[in-house]
Amino acid sequence: MKPGKPVAIIGAGIAGLTAANFLYRNNIPFILYEGGKKIAGLATSFKDKEGFSYDFGAHFITNRLANAVGIGSDCKLVKHYGEAVWLNNKSYNYPFGLVKIPRMSFGWLADRLKAIGKNNKPESAADWFRQRYGSVLADEVALPLLEAWSGAPGEKLAASLGDGLFGGSTLRTFYLKTAGKLTGRAVACGYNREKPETPQVWHVYPNGGISTLCEKLAEGLDDFIKLESPVDAILVENEKVIGVKVNGVIQEVSAVISTAPANILAKLVKGTAALEGASQFRYRPMVFINLKFEGRNILPDTVMWFPEKQFPFFRLTEAPISMPWLAPEGKTIITVDIGCEKGDDIWAMDDEKLAELCLEHITSIIPDAKKKFLGSNVLRTPIAYPVFLNEYEKERKDFEQSTKVENLLSVGRNGEFSHMFMEDVYWRTQKKVKHLIEKMGKEPKIIVRHNVIPVY
Repeated sequence: MKPGKPVAIIGAGIAGLTAANFLYRNNIPFILYEGGKKIAGLATSFKDKEGFSYDFGAHFITNRLANAVGIGSDCKLVKHYGEAVWLNNKSYNYPFGLVKIPRMSFGWLADRLKAIGKNNKPESAADWFRQRYGSVLADEVALPLLEAWSGAPGEKLAASLGDGLFGGSTLRTFYLKTAGKLTGRAVACGYNREKPETPQVWHVYPNGGISTLCEKLAEGLDDFIKLESPVDAILVENEKVIGVKVNGVIQEVSAVISTAPANILAKLVKGTAALEGASQFRYRPMVFINLKFEGRNILPDTVMWFPEKQFPFFRLTEAPISMPWLAPEGKTIITVDIGCEKGDDIWAMDDEKLAELCLEHITSIIPDAKKKFLGSNVLRTPIAYPVFLNEYEKERKDFEQSTKVENLLSVGRNGEFSHMFMEDVYWRTQKKVKHLIEKMGKEPKIIVRHNVIPVY
């Protein structure tokens, strides 16, 4: 690494701050550019004047991540986290409650018997889910939810989506769920790929909100973080980054670590066609409506899934069931997830009308919802989830391996165009940044700062 040329980091969310913290601990010069007025991005947390707390991203983290970052002693234990599916005006525990529906369990068995001796490789997400869960459960529950979430038919989505989201075994799920009930902790299940899931890994909530994680990672980095400094271009020569352009000024750099959405990164890069394939990647826009109510535990469980098309939303989350501190005593908050397209009727709908739309449909689950309603707020994001379309699956797999620019990394969920949870972002970012440094001829040193010890 040439002296005097810093590494440029784009974005001050958890991935960007993890990269910055790692470089800082290893005495490697860097500049972190953030387009917004503050750090954390969608990991932002705040409390309103009525005492309701909001996290515009994950509602919890794992104790393993909290301990790694150095906030383990400043977290509350999440004792319970449950999911259910609303089907035919009835709630079914997920995943095992659905097995009690005869047509689904017998449908799964019949499909398994038909598949004996066959080795049909799934060509789409629809194939994957039908082979894994049987056509009845897939067609009535899994695929409608997948399509509402992604905005695309299951036949047009890549089979790799199933492996990425539901790669764990049913037996493993049962083991971890049982461990959670026996220990009185919300044991993490389906939230980690980079590290093993065990009964010793459970969900916790930082006392200051999820943004506490980013604030801890940013300790001591004030002089290296440039807020309100969006990167206009990443300059490449001979398939190697040489600089970035920020507010019209070119800064020479030794490397770039980007957390920008993959399709945006492709447009920022100038001087190469290496990322052309990523320019076509799509993200699913979402509208999240936070509805405040009198009462508590007014949903059957923390998360409710809605596969039936008469509902405009596909998920409701009453986080205070699991984390009562997120709402004042005797009150609660339900987050409503609605998939949309930027500029469509849902995206453009007035906030009050969105709340009215949600209330109209929630009354079938909570009959007195309108009477208990206290108010709402709305968050819109155009990049909620990556959409794994078959039409660019080859390009996605190529991008998963490398940006094809020697000293350009793309990290984080949006940066890697991957369905990663927060802990995986942390470990994976450290691993990729460590590899970048080694490739550039600078061996990382293990330096302890802020009571944080990196683990690989």
